[in-house]
Amino acid sequence: QVPLVESGGGWVQPGGSLRLSCAASGRTFSGHTTTWFRQAPGKERSSVSALRWSDGSTSYTDSVKGRFTISRDRAKNTMYLQMDRLQPEDTAVYYCAAADGRLITSRLGDEEKYDGWGQGTQVAVSS
Repeated sequence: QVPLVESGGGWVQPGGSLRLSCAASGRTFSGHTTTWFRQAPGKERSSVSALRWSDGSTSYTDSVKGRFTISRDRAKNTMYLQMDRLQPEDTAVYYCAAADGRLITSRLGDEEKYDGWGQGTQVAVSS
């Protein structure tokens, strides 16, 4: 596995914003699908948003549509997750992961498809 490095987590009040970053060391994301997962306390890890680097297409889970935006910087080989209008239910550890190839939406949550994971970054939303 190739490690990924995340940054940008923290604490924010409801309605606030955070931006997460995910960078790869020693690899390129070209041709990969990179996905943000999150795991809230007592819950299973689930996919939140994905970016397919081959064509730039994106996917979002319903609960974050219209609030989160996934993007990339090809020159920096970095993926971002802009999170706006954060709510307490967004509190979780967020992970980025990379899979070789283009994953279809129904397979984004299949963790065995991913060969690179970040260490996780905590996002806490509370007043």
